[in-house]
Amino acid sequence: MNNKVIFDTDPGIDDAMAILFAHASGKIDLMGITTVFGNATIENATRNALYLKQRFSIATNVSAGADTPLVVPAGEPTTFVHGQNGLGDIDLPDTIPLETDPRSAFDFIIDTVREYPNEITLIAVGRLTNLALALQKAPDIIPLVKEVVVMGGAFGHNGHTGNVSPYAEANIIGDPHAADIVFTANWPLTVVGLDVTQQTIMSNAYIENLRNESKVYGEFIYQISRFYSDFHKQSAGLDGFYVHDSSAVAYLLAPELFKVKQGPIRVVCEGPAIGMTLCKTIEKTFPVDDWHNKPKQQVCTDVDSQGLLDLYMQTLSL
Repeated sequence: MNNKVIFDTDPGIDDAMAILFAHASGKIDLMGITTVFGNATIENATRNALYLKQRFSIATNVSAGADTPLVVPAGEPTTFVHGQNGLGDIDLPDTIPLETDPRSAFDFIIDTVREYPNEITLIAVGRLTNLALALQKAPDIIPLVKEVVVMGGAFGHNGHTGNVSPYAEANIIGDPHAADIVFTANWPLTVVGLDVTQQTIMSNAYIENLRNESKVYGEFIYQISRFYSDFHKQSAGLDGFYVHDSSAVAYLLAPELFKVKQGPIRVVCEGPAIGMTLCKTIEKTFPVDDWHNKPKQQVCTDVDSQGLLDLYMQTLSL
């Protein structure tokens, strides 16, 4: 039985690569793509989702979501990472002749979860604003969600602590209050953070190979990833780029590639450490302890990087 997935995303180059990974797998039934601000404006993110739907014949609904965080001011789109249009500045039409779902992203999530109780997995690879809004409006969906997989955060494993600040990852610092709401909800949640996503690198040679091996997706991924690869070369000295959002899809498809730990998670919502993610792994209750009464969630701590790269290549080359 295929996994029924709502993919919450801000496409975004690595978002697009992750959506195509899910689409190509044959093991994921994309029930919807919900868009959020972040890598691109909400207008560009939604346009990009519709473009992917049209170009690759993805049979799913696209629903536009939040364009601003719950509390903190909205940051600027990360155009220096993803280009002005969010997809590496490849040529894109200004408008796509497809309609978005009339519902807001959070209403789409609520309705779909209620329609398919205990069947929907939420994969969220952007700011968590849409999920938090859904929880605030309809807390009854919490026990109805099968699983939540979040690409975000950093917990210090393998030396990875942050990529926007010394301790904060982009998706979490982009809306820390939303992340804290999502992480502390009593549903089964796994965080796929920088601890593992920065352990896996798609080299430029890997992308060239994918370009040749994947007749359907290879050339498109090659084209959009040139901008992304240049950013990683300039910012981190990499030959290639980290595998962020596709790692969340890989966790759903092949959880055996990952090692995890468990514990309640909180997000710092103010001050110099805003956006920091903290997982409590000891059972002791402290005199001041805003973790002890929160549900235990899973944090990925290690990954079989070669296994993940092999899975991506095999999946998109079929």
